[in-house]
Amino acid sequence: MTNNVAEKIPKKRSKPKFMTLTDIFSNNSILKRYYFKTLIVVGVVWTFFDYSSFLTLTFTEKTDEYPFAQAEQSIFILRLVLGITAYSAMAYLLIFPLKNKYRKYPLWLSFILKTLVLCLLTACYAIISFYVIYLFVYGVNPVTASQTLYHYVVETTWLLNYIDSRLLLYIITLLILEINEKYSPGVFTDIFIGKYVKPKEEKRIILFIDLKDSTPTAEKLGHKKYFFYIRDFIHHISLALLEYDGLIYQYVGDEIVVSWLSNERNKNKCIQSVIRARRIIQKESSYYRREYGMVPEYRIGVHLGLVMVGEIGIVKKDLTMSGDAMNTTARIRTMGGELNQKFIGSADFVTNAGLESWQVESLGHIDLKGKELPMELFAIKI
Repeated sequence: MTNNVAEKIPKKRSKPKFMTLTDIFSNNSILKRYYFKTLIVVGVVWTFFDYSSFLTLTFTEKTDEYPFAQAEQSIFILRLVLGITAYSAMAYLLIFPLKNKYRKYPLWLSFILKTLVLCLLTACYAIISFYVIYLFVYGVNPVTASQTLYHYVVETTWLLNYIDSRLLLYIITLLILEINEKYSPGVFTDIFIGKYVKPKEEKRIILFIDLKDSTPTAEKLGHKKYFFYIRDFIHHISLALLEYDGLIYQYVGDEIVVSWLSNERNKNKCIQSVIRARRIIQKESSYYRREYGMVPEYRIGVHLGLVMVGEIGIVKKDLTMSGDAMNTTARIRTMGGELNQKFIGSADFVTNAGLESWQVESLGHIDLKGKELPMELFAIKI
């Protein structure tokens, strides 16, 4: 009787669990590889700064005012090993655990908390390195080492100076990481070094990707759920573009615009990124069906041509690309719906990309809006 009653009671449906930013960050090997590259750069820069400061202190300052500042080879080697280990660990904490932990905090609060944590870890590293050198290099007993540490911490400004000298480095690092996240990888570097202060004409591969049937999908899901749908779609597609070094120019609603400098290697990367994107979406198909009741379908247009690349804006500076190639690619992507094709490329791209005949099918010469002459387009089947 009890079992029958229990069977008749409808089970409470669990609330859909959309993919959180933490899930996105922690469960993807592509993203982890990208952030590990950042980790290595940060760790190397911090270690170099620390060791340079140590050498400067050893050869220019009064060594009796600072611990282990004597010019001994064993200390040089040990300090380098300790520095590499400590700053690599601190960079890992900054790029991974701290990034996840403070992601939902306001930027100013996240910035302050990360800085405080790094300063605290720096103090711990200074104290640990003090004990390691005094116990294993100088050979003093723990009591004497502790008494000496007390002297330097309380009666001198050694520890305070040590932390203070690295505080600006941490602030600069955090600023660069935050600014770099606003742009596609490599864009901030180009702006920082002034590569495009004077606009340049470049031959680029342009790729436009957008969701199919976005309007009816938005009506079906509702604006709130549709937002998460777009976010997940853009995330998964961007992973493929990131893996193959695509420069993500901009997100416009549910559309992604990406480019590569035109060369043989990047033509292949463009094709491989599309293949990778399809595989990622297929792999996540069960997630999409569970949360949204559908798997994203999308159209792709690709073209190759000259664009002008330069900085634009006064209050908000950014890189922009303009030219006939950008407009043409947008028109090619639009033709995907009219020609019922998922991936369309121009003759310029197909000819230069070296695709095999079985990978492409000519769609004929098509009139594109705004173009005086028809263009030959190809369906790319990969």
